[in-house]
Amino acid sequence: MDSKKVVITLIKTSHLINDQLLMVLKPYGISIQQFNVLRILRGQKGVAANLSTVQERMVNKMSNTTRLIDKLIEKSFVERIICKENRRKIELFITKEGLTFLEEIDPIIDQAEEKMVGHLNDTEKEKMISLLKQLKFN
Repeated sequence: MDSKKVVITLIKTSHLINDQLLMVLKPYGISIQQFNVLRILRGQKGVAANLSTVQERMVNKMSNTTRLIDKLIEKSFVERIICKENRRKIELFITKEGLTFLEEIDPIIDQAEEKMVGHLNDTEKEKMISLLKQLKFN
């Protein structure tokens, strides 16, 4: 089989998944990247994260993380605290409002993800993950 066909199918599938998630999040006024930042900060379990930690864990590395965080601060979903010992160090936390928002949106995202891949059995899902992890980019 032609490698181009595999790559094109992967790109198309990625865009379809992205579009589906975007449609689910749009009514809530949040982007996929902002949602990703909130999940990263929730995963910190109350421990401060800095900008580089968030950037390292982002699904989309091309995102302007500072701008995303600024928008989440405007929505009261994230709090930015300047460290008293080192004013150049910025600590990021998800707020109670951010956690409440995720509790509301998580089941909706889960439902969208289930709609996309729920028809696959566990073995097929594991095989797909395994195959995707085998792709080489260097």
